[in-house]
Amino acid sequence: MTAAHPMHRKVSNRSIVLMASGFVAFMVGMSFAAVPLYNIFCAVTGYGGTTQAAESNPKGVIDREMGVRFDANIDAGLPLRVEPASVTTSRMGEVETIVYRATNLSSEPLSTTASFNVTPPTTGIYFNKIECFCFTEQTIPPHTTVEMPVTYFVDPDLDSDDGLRTIQQITLSYTFHKN
Repeated sequence: MTAAHPMHRKVSNRSIVLMASGFVAFMVGMSFAAVPLYNIFCAVTGYGGTTQAAESNPKGVIDREMGVRFDANIDAGLPLRVEPASVTTSRMGEVETIVYRATNLSSEPLSTTASFNVTPPTTGIYFNKIECFCFTEQTIPPHTTVEMPVTYFVDPDLDSDDGLRTIQQITLSYTFHKN
């Protein structure tokens, strides 16, 4: 039996190091891509209550009504008061505009960003926002109240989803974060 030639062992070790380095680089790249890929997945599927973006409602309006409740949560320590809009009930497909009001309770300008979700989460794919203040930094002057509109519609296709036949109300919830 002959021993492996030292040159073959060197090439073999070099290949292993290159493959391991390539794998590490791939995993680092995937960790940076995870958030954008997850956001794309959520936007396409409505997973986790992620809403859809739209420019208008091309599908029309149907007779089934859907209530939409609005909610606001504020990170602890953020000197902000937010008044969500009242519950609306409209026919699916009707475009609605509601207004959140946010008041800076401090004597300094306050920068905030809002993230959102919809419950039940399975309705996210049917909740379409045409205009929204979410993910846009809002700077509110001291002791000032600003209006933040949301224009949306509930996709009439929700009515065709057998799993959502009993849903009568959707909640759009915003969480305000300090920038």
